[in-house]
Amino acid sequence: MRVNWNYIKIVSLLLAIGGLYGFADHRSKQKKVDDINIKFLGDNNLYLTEDSVNKLLIQNYGSLKNRAKEQVVLNSIETVIKSNPMVKSAQVYLSIEGELISKIVQRKPIGRVEGISKFYLDDTGNRMPLSRHHSARVPIITGKITGKTLEDAYVILEFVNEDDFLRKNVIGIHIEDENKYQLKLRVENFVVNLGGVENLDEKFKNFMAFYVKAAKDKTLTKYAVVSLEFDNQVVCTKI
Repeated sequence: MRVNWNYIKIVSLLLAIGGLYGFADHRSKQKKVDDINIKFLGDNNLYLTEDSVNKLLIQNYGSLKNRAKEQVVLNSIETVIKSNPMVKSAQVYLSIEGELISKIVQRKPIGRVEGISKFYLDDTGNRMPLSRHHSARVPIITGKITGKTLEDAYVILEFVNEDDFLRKNVIGIHIEDENKYQLKLRVENFVVNLGGVENLDEKFKNFMAFYVKAAKDKTLTKYAVVSLEFDNQVVCTKI
């Protein structure tokens, strides 16, 4: 009977590789978490701190440092971190060196509601609690706060943030009623009656045309109210 040495060599090699892999995997699982590294991605304004994340992990798991890798459930840790209302997303993984790394993206506020309840409106249109670590410099939303008016305020803020001039100059939205929104500017004394959120592109184009001309004529200080409520026109009320 002829022995197929090539077949035996291949089988032996596969068994050796499998054994080495199993040994390496076993040793890897026996390794312990050497350190914990919290990284915040994107905006440098921290509404959540590294200490806050560490306390959150300790409350749920105790100390993770020096714990065996096989005892660390990464998906569970991600879920706990994402349960914090300041967190938009989180990714948790272990490095080869045994470092537990958490990469966190915070939620981004675009407006601050000042009413009976105080909170941020984030860039997805949802409520976000205020942070004791950092106060965002965003437009203040006041007046009649309802689910509908907040939806409209979000639409206005999205539009404002897409334009460099508006983003730098609009500091407030006052809600008189549904479909009655008023903008406050950083420098000028007049307020802008926006009306509803329909035809915002046309309304702001008309406003910018008015603003450029009035600035050139040096008449901006003469107005108390600039209304964009009417179709394709700007109606001004003098002081």
